[in-house]
Amino acid sequence: MKVFICNGTPQCFFTAVFDAYRETECIISSASVQIPLGGTVETVFADLEKSRRVQAKINAYDGEAVDDISLVLRSCSPLKEQVAFEYIKEIMRRKTAVKKAFNLPQVVDFNDLLYKITGETHQFKGFIRFMECANGVLYAPYSPDNNITDLLMPHFAARLGELKFVIHDVKRGIAGIHNGKEWILGYAGATEIMLSDDERGFGTLWKKYYKSVNVSERPHERQMKRSMPVRYWKFLPEKQN
Repeated sequence: MKVFICNGTPQCFFTAVFDAYRETECIISSASVQIPLGGTVETVFADLEKSRRVQAKINAYDGEAVDDISLVLRSCSPLKEQVAFEYIKEIMRRKTAVKKAFNLPQVVDFNDLLYKITGETHQFKGFIRFMECANGVLYAPYSPDNNITDLLMPHFAARLGELKFVIHDVKRGIAGIHNGKEWILGYAGATEIMLSDDERGFGTLWKKYYKSVNVSERPHERQMKRSMPVRYWKFLPEKQN
């Protein structure tokens, strides 16, 4: 078996698909994998022409598949490249779109990752909490399972208009930065945020409100966990000490 190692970018993945397609047994991955006995490793470098040809062939059978595959490649799953590769092979084998062929395990696995990406993106449009910094910039730290910051930026750029803001994926060190007109994606490590006086005041008021409506004799933690999973609580002001 041959193992094709990519660098995690879509262009490199599609290049690996080109190189691996005619192999009878192979794995495509950007994560560390255990090499099978007798297996060989090939490091893949992005080739724009190979990537273009693979995407063009996919588009010939399913015009939505390349976008869906690009979303799946954002997954936190270490198997995402292999799942996407098996999905592509089904499209090529059947020469048609297979997204609704739920009888195929390759399609089920692919759609499972796809729905997790789109579902988490939708959830964070409501769960992101911004704080006002001393310089007036709005700052929102969060820690998503998947790499979705640039999927969120157009939504908040349209919603917040001319306001300057930063959405910071603290797990990956990625930040979406909006200057009031346009946004870019960059890298950001640990940060020390100076909150505005208004923000500190609002935070105190919010904690007092939360405490006042929370009847200690009738705890509703289970209901809260259904409405907002615990993994989102980390950046909620009412959950801060």
